[in-house]
Amino acid sequence: MKITDVRAQLLKPTPDSSEWFGSWLLVLVDTDEGVTGIGEASNTPGAGSLILADALDWAKDSVVGEDPADIDRLWNKMFRRFSYMGSRGMATCLISGIDIALWDIKGKTLGRPIYDLLGGRFRAGVPLYANTWFRGCQSPEDYALAAKHVVELGYTSMKMDPFLEMRPYHSAVEGAIGPEEPSGYVNGVISPQGEQQGLDITAAVREAVGPHVDILIDAHGHYNVASAIRIGRRLEPYNIGWYEEPVPPESLTALKQVRDAVDVPISVGERLFGRFDVAPIVENRLADYVMQDVCWSGGISEMRKTAHLLETHYVPISPHTVLGPIQLLAAAHAMMTVPNLYRVEFSLSGLETYNQMLDKSLDIRDGVLHLPDAPGLGYGLNEDFVQSHAVTYRQPTGHFK
Repeated sequence: MKITDVRAQLLKPTPDSSEWFGSWLLVLVDTDEGVTGIGEASNTPGAGSLILADALDWAKDSVVGEDPADIDRLWNKMFRRFSYMGSRGMATCLISGIDIALWDIKGKTLGRPIYDLLGGRFRAGVPLYANTWFRGCQSPEDYALAAKHVVELGYTSMKMDPFLEMRPYHSAVEGAIGPEEPSGYVNGVISPQGEQQGLDITAAVREAVGPHVDILIDAHGHYNVASAIRIGRRLEPYNIGWYEEPVPPESLTALKQVRDAVDVPISVGERLFGRFDVAPIVENRLADYVMQDVCWSGGISEMRKTAHLLETHYVPISPHTVLGPIQLLAAAHAMMTVPNLYRVEFSLSGLETYNQMLDKSLDIRDGVLHLPDAPGLGYGLNEDFVQSHAVTYRQPTGHFK
C-alpha cells in the first residue's frame, strides 16, 4: 500500500463560529488501495486552520509515495524536515493531522480499533471533564445554575474561565476591554473589579456543586507573575482542581515563580509541542497536570510518548480537546491505553455538531466516552455535513522540488 495524496478540508462547523474557534481542519490521507485515513489539525484562533491548510501542501511531500504503515519513520521524517525553521509548533500541527490519519488507515487495514493497536484497553471508557464556557452567563447566580446542570448530566469535573474581563472580545466589567488579540497577553493585568467578579463566580459555583466536584480554572496564560500569584492565592479557599496556564508558556522562570508561591495544583501543556517541550516541565516539577493537545503536538504517536514520559514522574496527562470530533476521538484512543490519565477535555457545547459531523453519535454516558470496537478511529464522516460546511481557502501557487 502506498500513500497517493494528502488533502486538506476546512469546515466552518456552525454558522456563528466565532473568530476564536474559527474553522476545523480535516486531514485526509488517500492510498492506492482505496483506504482513506481521517485526521484533524484544527488550530485556533481565527486563521490558524487556514494557514495549516495552505502549509499542508508542502508537508505532504514527505509522505506521498510512502507506505502508510511506517508511522514512526514518517513522523520523524516530517519532524526533521522542519528542523532549521523549528520543528515544534506549526510543524507538529501539520504532523498531527497526518499522524492521526495514518493510525486510522492502519486500524482500517487490520480491522482493529486504534487503541487495540496501541496495546489494548487499560479502561472500559475514557472519563471526560466538561469544558463549560457557560455562554450567556454573566452573574455568579447564572454560573451556579449552569454548573448544577453540568453535574446533573453526570460530570464530576468541569472547567471554566470565570475572569470574564480577560476573555478575548468580551468584558462584563464596565470600562474593561479585555485582551487586544484573540489569544492575547497584553500586560497581564486585570482590574480589581474583574478579579473580584471571577472570584465571586468561582465561589458561587463551588457552593452550587458541593465539595466533591472538581472545578478547573483556565487562566489562558493571560497574567503576569504578580497577577497570577495574587489570583492563585485568592483561589485557594475554593479547593480548585487546577489552575491552568497562569502565565504565558514562553517563560519557565515565570511559571516556577507562580508554582512556588501558590497552594493550588498547576496545569500546563496545550501550548507545549510534544515531549521535548514537556521534559523540562516534569524535570523541574513545574506542574501537577499536563494537558497536551493531540492536534498540535504531533498526533497520537507523540501523545503516547509524552504520556509515557509523564508516567515516569507520576504526573497525570489530561488532553486538551476543544475543537473538532476527530481531535476528541484521537485523544481518546491514545488515552484508552495509558495508566496515568486524569480526564480528556470535552466541549459540551460542541456535542450536537460532533454528532452531525460523524456517521454515528458519540456514546457518552455519565461523563465517560465509550469507543466502539470498530476499525481505526471507529467513526466515519457524514459527507453531507462535510460538503455543506466546507470552506474554500487559498491554495499555494507552487513549491520548490
